[in-house]
Amino acid sequence: MSVTRYPQGPAASPGFLLWHLTLAWQRAVTAVLEPLGLTHVQFVLLACAWWLSRQGQVPNQLQLARQAGTDVKMTSQVLRRLEAKGLLDRRVDPGDSRARRLHLTAKGQRLARRAVAAVEEADARFFGAEAAEVTTLLQRLLGPGLPRDRATAPAGGGAQRSNPSVR
Repeated sequence: MSVTRYPQGPAASPGFLLWHLTLAWQRAVTAVLEPLGLTHVQFVLLACAWWLSRQGQVPNQLQLARQAGTDVKMTSQVLRRLEAKGLLDRRVDPGDSRARRLHLTAKGQRLARRAVAAVEEADARFFGAEAAEVTTLLQRLLGPGLPRDRATAPAGGGAQRSNPSVR
């Protein structure tokens, strides 16, 4: 009886290869975010908040965490750091005093646009000609649970719509 499905070694294991690919990709992304003063997780949360705001939504912290796939408590800590940097405001939700609605500042919007462009360029360099094929494979592997177009709303309601006239 074999103790592994991959007797030829770890380089035949998809999980091991994915681990190394992820590490290499994270290094590439970190390299373009560092000059912008963002960590990878700060970028993900800022970019998700920016994207959702462009869709007319004003997400709360839970909705943003669900969209980003991050832990709710860690999300709250990172959002406090982004707020301290002047990139977003966390305002009490009028409908639920326990929740905080997230509003990007003008500075946050500018940085989000720059960071998204930098990361998209890093992705293009990293994945090269295989980008579309890799994206299709990842979408298939992740399945229908991946938030694609809207924040994953908690039971009973979606992300609040912003008032376009206030912008």
